Amino acid sequence: MGKPAAPGLRIRRFAAGEWTESPDAVVTEEPLQLLLDGEPLAVVMRTPGADIELTLGLLYAEGIVRSVDEVRGIRISAEAGETEPGIDVEGILVESNHVDVRLAAKPRRKPERSMLASSACGVCGTQMIEDLRRDLSVLPAGTHVDPEMLPGLVDVLRSGQGVFERTGGLHAAGLFDAGGELIALREDIGRHNAVDKVVGRMLLDGRLPASGTILVVSGRAGYEIVQKSIGAGVPVLAAVGAPSSLAVALAREFNQTLVGFLRGDRFNVYSGADRLAKGAKASPG
Repeated sequence: MGKPAAPGLRIRRFAAGEWTESPDAVVTEEPLQLLLDGEPLAVVMRTPGADIELTLGLLYAEGIVRSVDEVRGIRISAEAGETEPGIDVEGILVESNHVDVRLAAKPRRKPERSMLASSACGVCGTQMIEDLRRDLSVLPAGTHVDPEMLPGLVDVLRSGQGVFERTGGLHAAGLFDAGGELIALREDIGRHNAVDKVVGRMLLDGRLPASGTILVVSGRAGYEIVQKSIGAGVPVLAAVGAPSSLAVALAREFNQTLVGFLRGDRFNVYSGADRLAKGAKASPG
């Protein structure tokens, strides 16, 4: 299995007018070749680990797969050491960093992704903004979250970022229930990859749409993060960083609660503030 932090690196550090040499750790970034029924689909730059989750989360975001039942099997590099109960995973590919998803039937939609997606690109292969909206539905009302609980979720996110503590180079996505209990937490060099891994986990567990949940992300809330979370049915998205104008517009259009600048005991609400009404009782949605 790939290591999320590259070992054995030595660097020169300049501080207080002096040079020193010391060991350091940097996050691992490697390409992952995705195949669909044996045909190349995309090359995704990511942090190794949870590659099955990442792949299925990405296919879900693209509207290619909507249920584990649509997956006949997965072929993955044997060295990855990944298995999933209830799904036929063959660790037989000779090449490292390869995942081949075999579908039970023709895909719901024709894949249109670019053949290379960097760790900074979440929807690089989709050709039109309207295409990104095609599979989205307006999120239902009903989920209520205690606003005073949100800052503590960032602490939970940070405490679960073991690789970030060593490298400072990873983003995290944590999915919580409406009462603040952690459901899944994943790290990756790409913030959208971390979200795909979480969504992939929920897909594998048969828990999509993820109604009554809160997604907390360590970076900014760009359009692609909002798009992926709405697609997964997440009613509340909270980001440590800033949202973009397109992210705010999309969240408002599809009735998602969007929180930004979640730092300390403060945050901004850009849409769906009714779910965070003071004194509202937490609800599963």
